[in-house]
Amino acid sequence: MVEVFNDHNEKMRALIGKEYTKGTHLRYETSLRHTLSFLKWKFKIKDIELNRIDHSFIMDYEFYLRSVRNCANNSAVKYIRNFGKIIHICVANQWINHDPFLSYKSKFKKVERIFLTKEELQKMADKEFEFNRLEYVRDVFLFCCFTGLAYVDVKQLRKQDIITGIDGEKWISIKRQKTNVPSKIPILPTAIKLLNKYQNHPQCEESEAVLPVLSNQKMNAYLKEVTDLCGVHKNVTFHIARHTFATTVTLLNGVPIETVSKMLGHTNIKTTQHYAKILDIKVSADMKALKERIEMDY
Repeated sequence: MVEVFNDHNEKMRALIGKEYTKGTHLRYETSLRHTLSFLKWKFKIKDIELNRIDHSFIMDYEFYLRSVRNCANNSAVKYIRNFGKIIHICVANQWINHDPFLSYKSKFKKVERIFLTKEELQKMADKEFEFNRLEYVRDVFLFCCFTGLAYVDVKQLRKQDIITGIDGEKWISIKRQKTNVPSKIPILPTAIKLLNKYQNHPQCEESEAVLPVLSNQKMNAYLKEVTDLCGVHKNVTFHIARHTFATTVTLLNGVPIETVSKMLGHTNIKTTQHYAKILDIKVSADMKALKERIEMDY
């Protein structure tokens, strides 16, 4: 079984940038490592014959991911589904005469999407920091709040990615690292100010980067310190910036969901609709406006 998994991952590696992203390949490499660890934990072996993989094997693997590896539900489901792809390759090639996944069902749980309010964004923007590292992290985070970029995309953003758009204004033009989908984003004034602030920063001049972005681990660690100092009492990770762009910055200000989806580089508008579902505040504002119109008309 391990040979099939390795072969799949090597073929995927060869197609990075064509059919797959680095992130997708990395996820399957992680899945392989989890599978090897499970085999060692459960059977004290390094590989297993395909005909020994049955429904019981899958249930034990899922238990291992949830208990020993302490994976959350959605992570466990992703790893099992990755493993399932390898098994389905074996079934398709008739290397195994049964599909052990026929009776297996898994389901992703809806995850509450945290985002910052307009007031919380203002608190962060107004805060003055004693240390440069905290100011850098705050500024990069705010830039992503106003552009919708994920960490990996802002990390790789270079000066040549800032173009003049169809309206004569500055736009970001990239392919999203996660999906390889083109994304063009008009740059809002707040983000423009941040670009100008770091235009001559030594780190940016040396690498042609637009902002001084630290490692993901440091960004998230320092971000916790930033939010504490700003009085933002939420479990904020760097990815919350993207959620904030989708909600507070765009949808709550009346930007059509189709436009938001395109700027975020989503491949399916259903992904963007998850953000719209959590905006009770938008429903309240819309209905308040409707009430005022009805009172005026009648």
